[in-house]
Amino acid sequence: MFDKRLIKEIPEAKAYVKRQVLCQWIALIMNIIFTVGLSYTLVLLFQEQLTIEILMIGIVFAIILFVIRGIVLKKATQFSFAGASLVKKILRERLFKKILELGGHYQDYVATSELVQLGGEGINQLETYFALYLPQLFYSVLAPVTLFIIISFYDFMSALVLFLCVPMIPLSIVLIQKIAKKLLAKYWNSYTTLGDSFLENLQGLTTLKIYQSDEFKQKEMNKEAENFRKVTMRVLIMQLNSISVMDIVAYGGAGLGSYFAITHYMYQEISLFIALFIILLSFEFFIPLRQLGSFFHIAMNGIAASEKLFRVFDIEHQQSGKFDFKEGDFGLCVDQLSFQYTKEQPLLKEVSFQIKPNQFVGIVGESGSGKSTIAKLIMGYHQDYQGEIRIQTHQRYDIDDTVFFNHFVYMTHDPMIFKGTLRENIDMLNQYQDKEIWEALEKVNLASFFHQHNGLQTLLLESGSNLSGGQKQRLNLARAILKNGDVYIFDEATSNIDVESENAILEVIKDLSKEKTILFITHRLSSVIDCDDILVMKQGELIEQGTHQQLKAQNGVYAQMFTKQAKLEVYQG
Repeated sequence: MFDKRLIKEIPEAKAYVKRQVLCQWIALIMNIIFTVGLSYTLVLLFQEQLTIEILMIGIVFAIILFVIRGIVLKKATQFSFAGASLVKKILRERLFKKILELGGHYQDYVATSELVQLGGEGINQLETYFALYLPQLFYSVLAPVTLFIIISFYDFMSALVLFLCVPMIPLSIVLIQKIAKKLLAKYWNSYTTLGDSFLENLQGLTTLKIYQSDEFKQKEMNKEAENFRKVTMRVLIMQLNSISVMDIVAYGGAGLGSYFAITHYMYQEISLFIALFIILLSFEFFIPLRQLGSFFHIAMNGIAASEKLFRVFDIEHQQSGKFDFKEGDFGLCVDQLSFQYTKEQPLLKEVSFQIKPNQFVGIVGESGSGKSTIAKLIMGYHQDYQGEIRIQTHQRYDIDDTVFFNHFVYMTHDPMIFKGTLRENIDMLNQYQDKEIWEALEKVNLASFFHQHNGLQTLLLESGSNLSGGQKQRLNLARAILKNGDVYIFDEATSNIDVESENAILEVIKDLSKEKTILFITHRLSSVIDCDDILVMKQGELIEQGTHQQLKAQNGVYAQMFTKQAKLEVYQG
């Protein structure tokens, strides 16, 4: 089981594989020399000619051989580790570069959970493929050939019998591989399916709890986990059965070779020394391939992982942005925009609107109405939409992502806070002065809080667990302020936070709207009263548009939602 493309894709690993095989071959030569000495010693013992002097010389000689063998096997392990580390580094770099090449819309081609699994477990499987299986594969060919050449000088027939029995092991492996190929495909499909469900349910755990659907999803995941367990057990059973088959072949072949050697000795065709030499070395013919068979499941998993990895590497980037922005204002035109993950479930249906430079536009609607989908399409997270998203004179997918992100800032309700200092979180590229950072923190009402602690060296825990939800969101807003973009997209930036934080964020957004283009997405209608234009979404369609006063006067969906929310807020005090 040998994938030529894997070797071609990582030519740097060849040198480490060759060195590892060479070290294993030298260790085999040491074994052969030791067997010669042991056979000679046993013959002398049988003939009652063994002396203390000869025995001591033999022991010293054996120690030297074992030391050399130990050194080369240690070097083989070192080459294995170095080669595996190199493979892992190269593959992860290539995978990361491919994701960067695909840009924010990589999800059009491959699921995030699959990328996570490939980057972790998948590449680890390929690491062991290069570190263990591949060197053993080449050594398993070299070792029997070496032994055949040496033994044939003493007893050609016994050497030939042993050599002809060796291919029985790879033949059994090929037969098992045909059975196992579909099984391993099921294993990886089950693995990725379970990973998809786990990631999706984990991300939506709060929503599942709110709608009391967590028990249903738990049962669904239990079924997938049970399916994965059954497939894993079948893989393990197959592996154990394959080992049993190889053991039968190995012991049978060694026994047959020994039988021929003993028969030739009884007919005085060879000496006792040669007979002992062949018997002691007979199993050495099969040990390398027997060891290769134990790595069989590693190879199968490695090949299965490589196929998935190569599918990602082979993705052709359909549209690659090349255009830059012209100096000037940043307007946005959305025309007949439609989008769906599946034909049966359209998320947007022919949505059209225009955002003028320095305009403050709000998008409102119930959950699932398509508000956030619009933001994600503008940000370039998906390119397989119908219609147009034009910025200045270019389609969104024709604009270089690096250029785009220099001018557009996207802020969601779930900020990413890393474990580290405040400065490391707010200024990751170390490009702002302390004064600028404190000014941004002052605007979001966080300066006094961090002054009371350790200033910019205040340690933040993973996911900002030592901050409140509102503080994390305000910290995220401080990042956005420092970025100083031309267009700001706030996607539910004020949801699930305290009133103090919400008011602080709204004040900053209103202040930014005086000189920046703002797209403000929210489910809370009281937050968009001051917007220059409000878009009302329902089931993927733009059903109403206008200012707060205009929409109230229409007495339509917006007016009903606004009245309903106002009554609810009064009721909640």
